Amino acid sequence: MSGAETPRRASAAVEEYLDLPLGRFLELVASRRPAPGGGSVAAAVVAAAAGLAGMTARLSSGHLDAAPDLSGEADRLREEAAPLVRADAEAYGRVLEARRSREGVHEALSEAAEVPLQIAGVGARVARLAARLAGEGNPNLKGDAIAAVLLAEAATSAAAELVRINEPEGERVRQAGRFARAAAEARRTVTGDR
Repeated sequence: MSGAETPRRASAAVEEYLDLPLGRFLELVASRRPAPGGGSVAAAVVAAAAGLAGMTARLSSGHLDAAPDLSGEADRLREEAAPLVRADAEAYGRVLEARRSREGVHEALSEAAEVPLQIAGVGARVARLAARLAGEGNPNLKGDAIAAVLLAEAATSAAAELVRINEPEGERVRQAGRFARAAAEARRTVTGDR
């Protein structure tokens, strides 16, 4: 899109981001379009972190009896996070529509807080899983497991902040904070206090 063009409405035909080549997705993130934005990127990062955890678990079968169960859990978390890439863009599109029409803004913001809350919840679980793999899994893949922890923590923190922005008070923001603290604790188990 050229600088002279106006951004497309976010609610209009949100693309299936997961079907795009990575380069195209990154171009969309950097474009003048309002979506995909921070929530969609956070969901994609959580899904990627779960993928790293799954790989680490699969290659840890000789080191960890629970490896098959952990790889299955990582796959479930990845499959839970992946659709949130699109769901966040759609929810944000509804916020923009509501603001334009000046109708249903509170409801749209509430929905826009729910999607990143889900992202934060999955992210915290990925961080804990990856931290276990960093400590107990294949030592040759410890760096991948730690990368998964760090990525999941960053995405969880970002998603929790998006919840706070969209709904500054209430149970959702408190829950998002708990998820962010859980992910930070998982990080501390693998990196210490740094």
